[in-house]
Amino acid sequence: MKKFFKEFKAFISRGNILDMAVGVIIGGAFSAIVTAFTNKIIMPLVNWVLMAIAGGQGLSGAYTFLKIVPQVDEVGDFIPGTIDLANSIYIDWGAFITAILDFLIIALTLFIILKVAMNARGFITKAAKETPTKEERKALKEQGVDMKDRKAVVAATAELREKNKPAPVPPKPTQEELLTGILEELKKQNEKTPEKPKKKESK
Repeated sequence: MKKFFKEFKAFISRGNILDMAVGVIIGGAFSAIVTAFTNKIIMPLVNWVLMAIAGGQGLSGAYTFLKIVPQVDEVGDFIPGTIDLANSIYIDWGAFITAILDFLIIALTLFIILKVAMNARGFITKAAKETPTKEERKALKEQGVDMKDRKAVVAATAELREKNKPAPVPPKPTQEELLTGILEELKKQNEKTPEKPKKKESK
């Protein structure tokens, strides 16, 4: 049991598990916000535009009935001119269009959030790379660079790093290049070695 609880504690303490839990909670809250925004703001505007153009009830009344069942009264008789939506068969175009709008709004919002986050991350990474280290700041002060001037500091830091950049290390030869070099060296040695004269056979 101790081993089981130890493994369970290690499992729930992982960073990705905690991140996933936070993501699920935030995603649920975000979905509720998007649904409220769609149902309470976007859809009334869409219905208002549709009613102004084509009349009717807007998307809330956008049905295509395949089978209409009238409502019944207390006695059980059908009431003329009424529709029992619970028992009728119909295509709810309004709900379908609402789901599409929800998807588009969620996708657009996520795209904007990710774009802003990536730009902010790139800006922070770039600023961190351009910021001089303690040794570089000391060298820049010795050069007389105004440390309050951001542009001058960045330019001087880049110049200092380029100056102190180590010489590029030549790549190591591959196995094929080594074998080719050995074969060429052996051929050269064979060409330099003189051939021994053959001994005459005694009769």
